[in-house]
Amino acid sequence: MTVRRLAETQPASFAFTAENEAWAQKEIAKYPPGRQASAVLALLWRAQEQNDYWLPKAAIERVAAILDMPVIRALEVATFYSMFNLSPVGRHHVQVCGTTPCVLRGAEGIKTICEQRIGAQNHVTADGALSWVEVECLGACCNAPMAQINNDFYEDLDAQNFFKLLDDLVAGRPVVKGSQTGRIGSAPVGGLTSLTSLYGVDGRGPPSAAEVEPNSGSPHAGAGTGAGDAAG
Repeated sequence: MTVRRLAETQPASFAFTAENEAWAQKEIAKYPPGRQASAVLALLWRAQEQNDYWLPKAAIERVAAILDMPVIRALEVATFYSMFNLSPVGRHHVQVCGTTPCVLRGAEGIKTICEQRIGAQNHVTADGALSWVEVECLGACCNAPMAQINNDFYEDLDAQNFFKLLDDLVAGRPVVKGSQTGRIGSAPVGGLTSLTSLYGVDGRGPPSAAEVEPNSGSPHAGAGTGAGDAAG
């Protein structure tokens, strides 16, 4: 596992907003007395969201104080989980999956686009818009290659649609989340090839009249006929 360290340049202090402070107290109240440290992940995440999606040392210390836990314990959590960014990131922070299924489907090309468009990993572009890092599996292997940008998944990427996606994000244009090719869920590329009588050819619902076999009456008509004959 890569050693993760705090950024060299740190803000002098951190304080939750009044809204987040109230939220934190409600989160802590979910746990029995003496178990408030169980809220550490949630509070660190909220601190990161408040601080432009990166977690400074002062925020980790503040969370430890709220939860009455040793600072080193909170530091252990923050440095262990890669979802916590320990240095500043771009407004659109790209996490590219580099695990085997995504590599087999072209993740190396996606990383090349990141290097060309953004620069080295953990580098923030001059306009503050983009940064990127390679991560382990994000759980969307069926729609590989994919990337998580801030809190959203973007799947079925290729060099062309990924480059356009980055440009649209930077320009503030609307983007489509999820599959970039219109694939529905984990359906096969190009649409369903089985179970079409149940889900329809395009996977969106029951088949249209044109899709039902002639004289069948319904996609399930044949099933009842055999059962009736057996009963007779």
